[in-house]
Amino acid sequence: MVQFDKSALPVAIIGGGPVGLAAAAHLQKKGEKFMVLEVGDSVGSSMLEWGHVRMFSPWQYNIDKAAKELLENSGWMSPDENALPTGRELVEEYLLPLSNLPEIKEQIILQAKVVGVAKKAHDKLKTGRRDTVPFQLYVEMKGDTKVIEAKAVIDSSGTWNNPNPILSNGIWTNAERQLHNQIHYGIPNVEQLENRYQNKTTVVIGSGHSAINALLDLATLQQKYTDTKIYWVLRKKQINEVYGGQENDALAARGELGIRIKHLVESGRIVILTPFHINGVYPTNDKITVVGELNGEEFTLGDIDEIVVSTGFRPDTSFLNEIRLNIDSAVESMEGLASLIDPNIHSCGTVRPHGEQELRHPEKNFYIVGMKSYGRAPTFLLATGYEQVRSVVAYLTGDVEGAKEVHLELPETGVCSVNITSSSCDSDIPETETKDGSCCGVPVLARLEIKNNSCCK
Repeated sequence: MVQFDKSALPVAIIGGGPVGLAAAAHLQKKGEKFMVLEVGDSVGSSMLEWGHVRMFSPWQYNIDKAAKELLENSGWMSPDENALPTGRELVEEYLLPLSNLPEIKEQIILQAKVVGVAKKAHDKLKTGRRDTVPFQLYVEMKGDTKVIEAKAVIDSSGTWNNPNPILSNGIWTNAERQLHNQIHYGIPNVEQLENRYQNKTTVVIGSGHSAINALLDLATLQQKYTDTKIYWVLRKKQINEVYGGQENDALAARGELGIRIKHLVESGRIVILTPFHINGVYPTNDKITVVGELNGEEFTLGDIDEIVVSTGFRPDTSFLNEIRLNIDSAVESMEGLASLIDPNIHSCGTVRPHGEQELRHPEKNFYIVGMKSYGRAPTFLLATGYEQVRSVVAYLTGDVEGAKEVHLELPETGVCSVNITSSSCDSDIPETETKDGSCCGVPVLARLEIKNNSCCK
């Protein structure tokens, strides 16, 4: 078999969001050929779906350094680094200008859905000389399926289009699908959808920032339309587990969310149901009925008009069935990241910077980056994705040492709790980590890597 000419083929980037375009910027700076395959009508199409939401991370964490350099060379003026952009502002003031740079624009293909990735003439089972043959991407474009060859693939397609379902066991049901007109996944634009939620009974499911944003928006609507009733369904044992670092959070806007939701809970204007594990959801005439267990007892919640599901997202790897992946069986993240982001282990909102080595798969020159690299974990920040692609591109272009370097400092959340128990730790020591991130004098990350969960030996 003749080895293919790598210099003649591009690096294929799946997804034209912030992390995908950051990868493009880094490849451009390195003089590498690339193409960006974006399924939507615009770059950042998924972000535009939550464009009304203001991010809690300021501009300084949301702009990739290589992208910023390319933009500034074209005369672009960076926004105030301390300002908080909405999703739409991030697209319109950053991603669109970046995508319109001539050296980037020519390499972007919109309305391009990748439906399969494989190695040429090799299915997953066949080893042969698979490292010496190109990748083949099957891409649906304008009703046709085209095959594009690439020397490397960077999958930054995200998870936005693959939300988790309502049921606590993670299973989708036909009943839930039948209720799609009364269920919103993510964060609804309550202001624009005022007629949908005013004077209605709405259940918000989830305990993360998306759920909190939805609750705060609905509470604002409730002040105007007083018959608006809000339920908040969580699986937490205690409601204060969702408040986060508040004043101690290095990202002030993220801390402010915790402060605001705490005040809303204490006002009594929303009904808290926790821990509530949902076993079923059913249409009942024009309403919705939710059944499950509240504090271990059977519980039914009826006469619901709307449900907002903010239970996170999961990665879609169905089109990667012929690629050899290294996916954690629980988190569905890269296996090298799982112990750092598994919410069963800890609730830290930040994860140490990592790069090519942690993202490496058995399939050479194939990488999953961005939110999708975190699987089902909810702790991702854009700055983390930018560091990922910097490292991956460095490795792909022969800068092995550069790929190992760390070019990122992330803001602290002000809180980090662990669920690791050990008979060798003093039982009076709280599970919440101290300010320096230690338990029994052992750093958090080191402790997470101790296989026997003994942090004090």
